[in-house]
Parts: sequence; structure tokens; C-alpha cells
Amino acid sequence: MFVERFTAAAGPQPVDSVASESSVQYPVRRWGAIIAVDVVEYSRLTSQNEEQTYLQYKSHRRELIDPKIAEFGARFLKSTGDGVMAEFETALDAARCAVHVQRGMVERCQGEAAETQIVFRIGVSCGRILADPEDIYGHDVNVAARLQTLAPPGGIVMTEEVADRVRDGVDLPLEDLGLHYFKNMHRPVRVFQCRFAAERGEKVLADSVS
Repeated sequence: MFVERFTAAAGPQPVDSVASESSVQYPVRRWGAIIAVDVVEYSRLTSQNEEQTYLQYKSHRRELIDPKIAEFGARFLKSTGDGVMAEFETALDAARCAVHVQRGMVERCQGEAAETQIVFRIGVSCGRILADPEDIYGHDVNVAARLQTLAPPGGIVMTEEVADRVRDGVDLPLEDLGLHYFKNMHRPVRVFQCRFAAERGEKVLADSVS
């Protein structure tokens, strides 16, 4: 599994203000917002044309997803095979990044046959996490991964905590899906959904997201 730490996103810092790697005690406990991005029906796509699917996915990563993740200040990024997980300092940054990725994908896939399109689902959560140089851990990290499985193709699903914070900063058409119980999790999670289009390519989101 490839893991990359987005240290550059925070900008340059004086050398004497940065603790050396060896002086940090792991795991680090901190608050963060997490997005989990995954390809819809990746197995079907690879069974049709493995190399084309790989090249399409890598193109979307290189030209859209990774630049947006960096633009919105991610401090951690890892590959999950046919998707990515990234951590941000604020829920608003995470949500905005997710919105820009999904809107960008609609534009990138215009004119492409539906059966060969790469389409993403995204889950967004926030809360306390544990972090070390290789990965991020914790309940809310797991929630983000579970949430993306609920998202409609090309859409976003987020927790109530994220939705509350996002409402203050952007105007999103959020649909309350109620409480969901995930396997091996003791507490239910209230889930909100953002559909970007009733049909692929239809613009739904308000301009205030930009």
C-alpha cells in the first residue's frame, strides 16, 4: 500500500520550528476530517479492459484528484488500490475537496460511453484520529471508508457532524438518510447524502461551493 504524507500542503516552515521525526512520540492524537474515494464497479471495468481502466484511473488521479487533495490542504494521503483516503484539518476543506472532485469528474467524462466511465463514490467523516508516519487510524477513519459504500455513483455521503459544519460554509443539497448501523460498530451513524446529478452530467450544486 502506497502512503504519502502531504507535508508540502502546510507550506514552508522555519527549520527550527519543526520537530525532528525521531523526537515525535507516535501515535499522534489529533482531530481531522477524512475523505474516502473509491471507484464504482472497478472489478467490472477491469474485466472489460484492464489496461484501459488502469490508465483512465491513473489519469484521473494525476490530473484531478491528487491536485485537488493538495489544493485543499490535505496533510495525509494514501492509496487504497482503486481509490484514495485523505485527511484534512477541517471538515469544510474535506467536503469542498470532495465536491470539486465529483464536479470535475462530470466534466471529464462528458461524451464518454457510460459503460466505460470511471465513476467515484466518496465518504466524508470527521473526529479524533490516531496517526503515525505510515497511516491514520480510529473509529472515524473507519466510518469514512464505510460511508463511501453508501454513496450513489458520482455522489458524496457524509456524517451529521460533517454536514453541520458544511452548512455554515457552503450551500449543498443534502438529503437526510437517517441512522445507519455498520457492521462491528456499536453506535449508529446519521448519514447525509449529496447527489450531484439525477443523470450523469446534470449540474446540481450551487456556485457558492467554488
